[in-house]
Amino acid sequence: MKKSIVPTEFIENSIHVIRGQRVMLDENLAKLYCVSTSRLNEQVSRNIERFPLDFSFKLTNLEWACLMSQVAISKKKGGRRKLPRVFTEQGVAMLSSVLRSKQAIIVNIEIMRAFIRMRHIITSQNKLSEELIRLKTFFLQHSQKTGQEFCKVWRAIDSLIAANEKGKDPIGFKLDSNARL
Repeated sequence: MKKSIVPTEFIENSIHVIRGQRVMLDENLAKLYCVSTSRLNEQVSRNIERFPLDFSFKLTNLEWACLMSQVAISKKKGGRRKLPRVFTEQGVAMLSSVLRSKQAIIVNIEIMRAFIRMRHIITSQNKLSEELIRLKTFFLQHSQKTGQEFCKVWRAIDSLIAANEKGKDPIGFKLDSNARL
């Protein structure tokens, strides 16, 4: 398989969740497209009818402050004069009709692939969670002995899921002192 010239890790790390939507910042997209942020926003402004609010929107002061603190965006010398614009997956796709360079085509393809990978990861996590619940129910209902043995495993999994839902990053789990490896 051919290796992409677009930094996949940069793309995936540039996708943030704001207002319940996965978005990318204008400055990150500008870097990928090899244009200035002002040039990217200028093209969007000239074609604003192509970018409804579900495709692109400007961040509020609070959203920008929260994002800067979450991802450690530094305040560059002089800083930004305007609040950043963000683009949803559909907005990024629309950028390809506004920015018509060969680089824009390559970048858009890689960004679309990154959004698809994220969707697959989220879907597979949901399916895995559902399957674990189904297995847990099956073992507890059908096999008393096996159910008791697996109860320890289920408790460990439940505690990891609960810790993750609280926003904590579980590093591992503690084994029962009587457990054998």
